[in-house]
Amino acid sequence: MEKFRGVDYYAIEGLLSEEERMIRDAVRDWVEAEFLPVVTEHHRAGSFPVALIAKLGELGVFGATLKGYGCAGLSNVAYGLIMQELERGDSGLRSAASVQSGLVMHPIYTYGSEAQKEWWLPAMARGEKVGCFGLTEPDYGSDPGGMKTRARRQGDAYVVNGTKLWITNGSIADVAVVWAKEDDREIYGYLVERGTPGFSTLDIHGKFSMRASITSELSFQDCRIPLENKLPNVKGLRGPLGCLNQARYGIAWGAVGAAMACYDWALQYAQQRIQFGKPIASFQLVQQKLVWMITEITKAQFLCLQLGRLKDAGQVRPQQVSMAKMNNVQMALDTARLARDILGAAGIVDEHPVIRHMMNLETVNTYEGTHDIHTLIIGRDITGLDAFGT
Repeated sequence: MEKFRGVDYYAIEGLLSEEERMIRDAVRDWVEAEFLPVVTEHHRAGSFPVALIAKLGELGVFGATLKGYGCAGLSNVAYGLIMQELERGDSGLRSAASVQSGLVMHPIYTYGSEAQKEWWLPAMARGEKVGCFGLTEPDYGSDPGGMKTRARRQGDAYVVNGTKLWITNGSIADVAVVWAKEDDREIYGYLVERGTPGFSTLDIHGKFSMRASITSELSFQDCRIPLENKLPNVKGLRGPLGCLNQARYGIAWGAVGAAMACYDWALQYAQQRIQFGKPIASFQLVQQKLVWMITEITKAQFLCLQLGRLKDAGQVRPQQVSMAKMNNVQMALDTARLARDILGAAGIVDEHPVIRHMMNLETVNTYEGTHDIHTLIIGRDITGLDAFGT
C-alpha cells in the first residue's frame, strides 16, 4: 500500500496556521518513520516501544500546551493535531502521550507546588520521566466518587492504602498521580514515586485491545509518602475530573486519526482489489461505505477544530468536550468496522492496520468516560435534569 495520503475533503488545511501544519507534519513523519515499522511486532508481543518515549520528548509532544518548565507552549489545536497523528499510528501510542500530558503533567502544573513543578515537569517534557494516573478502581470506574483508596496522615507522612486498575503506563511510571480520600471524605491528589515501600504494580495480560500499550494495576499497602507529595491546590472530585477533560480532548482528536488511517487504507485497498474483473471500489455498496466514512471523518474534524479554538479562547465547556469524545470515538469505531468489511478476509490479519485500530477503539470507547456517561453529561446539560443513577 502507498504511504498515508491524508484526509482533508473540506480543505480544513486552510484553517490551520503554518505552525499548526508544521507540527502536525513533523509528528506525522515521525510516526511513519519510527513507529509504524515496529508497531506490528509490539502488538503481537503485547508490549510498548518504551525506547520511543525519549524520542517523543525530543519532538516536544509531552505537555505541549504548558508554558515554561521546558514545555512547548503550543496552542490546543496544535496539541490536538499531535494526538491525531499519534493515534493514526496506534491508540496505545497516543494513550501514552495523553496520559503523560493530560493526566500527569497537567495536574502537577495546575494543582502542584512550585517545587513539584520544577522537579517533575522539565524531566517529563524531555521524556526522561514517565507518569501514570491512578483514579479508576476495580469497583469504581464511571463512579469515581465512590473510590475506596484512602490516605491518612500519620506524623510527617501520608499513608495510602488501596488499589487502582486499568492504569496506562503503570509499571514503567516514575511517578503516579494517585487520587484518594482522607478522613474528611474529600478527594485529594498525591504523587507516589516508583520504589516507595508499599507501592507495587502488576501488568494486565490477555488483552485483545490496546495490546501495544502497558496497562497495570497499582497496589498501595501502608504506602508512606512525604507530606510535600500532596498536590496542595486541589480538593474534591473537580481535581481528577479536570484532568479527565484534558485527556478527553486529546482522545477526540486521536479518534479522528485512527479513523483517517482506516479510511485511507480501505480506500487504497478498494482501488487495488480486483473482483469480477474490476476494482471493488467501483461497486455501489463499497462506495457507499467509503462515502459514509469520509463524511463522518470530515464532520469530526470540524468538531475538533472548533473545540480547540474554543479551548484556546478559554471558552470551552466540559460538556462540549464530552460531545466530541462521544461522537468521534463512535465514528472511528464504526469507520474501522466498515473498513474491515471492505477488506474482507484480509481485514482480520495484522498485515493491515484496520483490525488493530478496530480492537483498540473498543477500549477508547470505554475509557475516560463511556459513550453512555458522556450521553448523560450532555443530557443533563441540555435538560437541566440529572439522569445519573436513575
